[in-house]
Amino acid sequence: MSDLAGDAEKSPQNKIALRARLLTARRSLSDAELASSAAKIHSNTLSLVRDLAPSTIAAYSPVGTEPGGPGLPGLVAAALPPGGRLLLPVLLPDNDLDWARFDGSLDSGPRGLREPGGPRLGAGAIREADLVLVPALAVGPGGVRMGRGGGSYDRVLARLGDPGPFTVALLHDGELVDEVPAEPHDRAVRGVITPTGGLVTFS
Repeated sequence: MSDLAGDAEKSPQNKIALRARLLTARRSLSDAELASSAAKIHSNTLSLVRDLAPSTIAAYSPVGTEPGGPGLPGLVAAALPPGGRLLLPVLLPDNDLDWARFDGSLDSGPRGLREPGGPRLGAGAIREADLVLVPALAVGPGGVRMGRGGGSYDRVLARLGDPGPFTVALLHDGELVDEVPAEPHDRAVRGVITPTGGLVTFS
């Protein structure tokens, strides 16, 4: 599976170069480094969930070298208060995201993704979340987020309104950067979690 979404080559050259650099850095991480990163992200994410006590969280199921590792959904689900729900994405043919409740198991989806098998709740289900954890390749000043280029999470974030739920991108160390080339469709997040820096919020 390619690291880049199909539309990534349509981005400006400086954005393509930044994506390539960050993906190369991720591929260079050893299994031990990935495990250490995931453990620290888990700890920081658990602290956030306990502080916010959200009734519904929307998150994602990391694949490959994505921050958080494969254990992230189970860990987040276990941290929810009684009656809480964890929603995970289901990729649609147009790269938009549907959502389904995580019941403890995941099925193989397109592009190597792992998806919940329960009833689909619709793209608008994201608006029910109190906390939204999103993947990213980098985040810059003001929370400007850069993904893999498919635009899935730009659509998700655009649905949330203002101020909407607390949106947090999970990153490896070195991916909170001084500048992210922004395009009109890009949407900002309100915070990031990195292994070493923990939670950083944007005003």
